[in-house]
Amino acid sequence: MGFMTGKRGLVTGVLHETSIATAIAQSLLREGAQCLFTHLPGEKMERRTRKLAETAGVTNPWLQPMDVASDGDISACFERVGKEFGQIDFVVHCIAFADKDWLKIGKFASTPRAVFANALDVSAFSYMALGNAALPVLKDGGSMIGLSYYGAEKAVPGYNVMGVAKAALEAANRYLAMELGRAKNVRCNLISAGPIKTLSAGAVGGFDQILDRIPQVAPLPRNITSSEVGDAAAFLLSDLSRGTTGQVLYVDSGYSIMGL
Repeated sequence: MGFMTGKRGLVTGVLHETSIATAIAQSLLREGAQCLFTHLPGEKMERRTRKLAETAGVTNPWLQPMDVASDGDISACFERVGKEFGQIDFVVHCIAFADKDWLKIGKFASTPRAVFANALDVSAFSYMALGNAALPVLKDGGSMIGLSYYGAEKAVPGYNVMGVAKAALEAANRYLAMELGRAKNVRCNLISAGPIKTLSAGAVGGFDQILDRIPQVAPLPRNITSSEVGDAAAFLLSDLSRGTTGQVLYVDSGYSIMGL
C-alpha cells in the first residue's frame, strides 16, 4: 500500500508522454491514488489522454473534456465529479499557455495586449477558477497543486510573458491558500520545477541553453527528471505534507539558490 491509497483526485494537463502532468499521475497511481483526468475538448485529445492513462495502468479511465478558458466547462467538470463521487481529495493543475511567437528573446516589451491577457487567463486565473469550483467537492483537509518556474522571480531570456503569468500564479497560490485553508483546511502549493524537455518547453526561445547551464551551476550538477517532480507532487498532495500550504517547492537540483 502506498501513501496515497484511498485518495481520489483530478489531474489536468495529461497531454503527452513527456508532460509533467503525466509523471505526476504516474507517481500518484504508484502510491495508490485513483486519478480522474481532464482533456481539451475534441475526440483527438480524448484519445490521447485515454491512451496515456491506460499506459499508466488505469483501466477504463474517467475522462472529462475541459477548456479552462470556459467557465461552463469548469463548472460542468466539478458538477460531474460531485455527482459521481461526492468528494475528492486533491486537484492537480498542470495548465499553462502563451503564444510561442512571443516566447523569443527580445520580444517581451512588444507583447500584444491580447497575448498577455490570454497567457494570464489560461496560466494563472485558471488555477483560481479550479480552486473555487473544486471547493464544494474537496474534502476537508484536501490539497491542490500547480506548476511554476524560476522565470516567475528572475528574468529568464525568452520566457517573457510566461514569466509574468507564473509570477501571477505564485501570488494567486498564496491568496488561494489563505482563503481555501480557512474555508475548509484545503492546502494549496506549487512546484517550481527545473527545466525539463517537454513538448511545451520547446516553444521557449533559448531553452537548450538553459538545459546546458543547469549542470554547470546547480549544486546537484544535473538536470532533473519529470519523475522527481511527480514524486514531489505526490508528497504535497498527501497527508505527509499536511502542515504545508501557500508554498513554492523548488525541484531544480538547487539551481535557484545560486547567485551565479
